[in-house]
Amino acid sequence: MGFIMVRDLVKEYPLGRTTVHALRGVSLDIGRGDSLCVIGPSGAGKSTLLNILGLLDEPTSGELLFDGVRVGALDGKRRHRFRRDRIAFIFQSFNLVPVLSAYENIEFSLIVRRVRAAERRRRIEELSEEVGIRAYLRHRPDELSGGQRQRVAIARALVTRPEVVFADEPTANLDSKTGAAVLHLMERLHREQSTTFVIASHDEQVMREADRILRIVDGVVHSA
Repeated sequence: MGFIMVRDLVKEYPLGRTTVHALRGVSLDIGRGDSLCVIGPSGAGKSTLLNILGLLDEPTSGELLFDGVRVGALDGKRRHRFRRDRIAFIFQSFNLVPVLSAYENIEFSLIVRRVRAAERRRRIEELSEEVGIRAYLRHRPDELSGGQRQRVAIARALVTRPEVVFADEPTANLDSKTGAAVLHLMERLHREQSTTFVIASHDEQVMREADRILRIVDGVVHSA
């Protein structure tokens, strides 16, 4: 049994008088500690798949089991708690809180997990050094470049030490040197903590580092 199991996943969106078939019966297994790269053309269903796997969206039909739990059967509160405690998401659009500093954006996810202040500080300082943003921790998002904001978003996701990280083009806004450093950090977490990574990306370096590549075209899995 896979750590994450997907069976006949369908996602449809109404668009005027038509229906968009974002996912068409996707089935796959992801093992604990796997590193999976999801590739495919724009509009193929990559982000939709990540959003459903990360419990940010719900399928039209199909089944999703996460470590043996049928997450579709969870009510809103338990679903939120499950996602908060076990999953992290790196968004291509950053999704940072504009009125908070970089430090506070990273810290917030630790506060809701009731991590002690000293441990919060230690983790944030250590991780911000690794992703190259320690000098910008007191800056708000509008004072940062796109690459710096992406690094804050990555630090926010990884600081909680999640079981699974879903990432949508995490290196798209980074220069090659920073992108390589971030991928090295992810690989270390994958190796040392058995963190599971599911990454949608066109970055060849991400594809080389992945254990498996999943190709999606028109909402259909063509290879895994």
